[in-house]
Amino acid sequence: MDLSGLKSPKGQKHKQRRVGRGMGSGRGKTSAAAERPEVGFRFGQKRGFEGGQMPLHRRLPKRGFTNIFKKEYAVINVGRLGALEATSSRPRFWSSWASSRSWVTA
Repeated sequence: MDLSGLKSPKGQKHKQRRVGRGMGSGRGKTSAAAERPEVGFRFGQKRGFEGGQMPLHRRLPKRGFTNIFKKEYAVINVGRLGALEATSSRPRFWSSWASSRSWVTA
């Protein structure tokens, strides 16, 4: 085996894109770079760009924020739950509350 017989794997090499060769080629004039650089074929968009909307990394404060949708959970001891279930299924105040309201069914 000699070095002159080596070839790259199929699909590894691609034809070079020829830009700036006239309007009929489809890649003439601005050569696929578009007139505004942020949307061009070569440049892509800036990281974090959201189409003119204020980007998320600029909307949030530098030192964190308070999530308004945060859920608060209460810690409950499983042993105490069992004791509560054994005593009754209704709260202590239920009987006095229900007796004062005629529309409540016991």
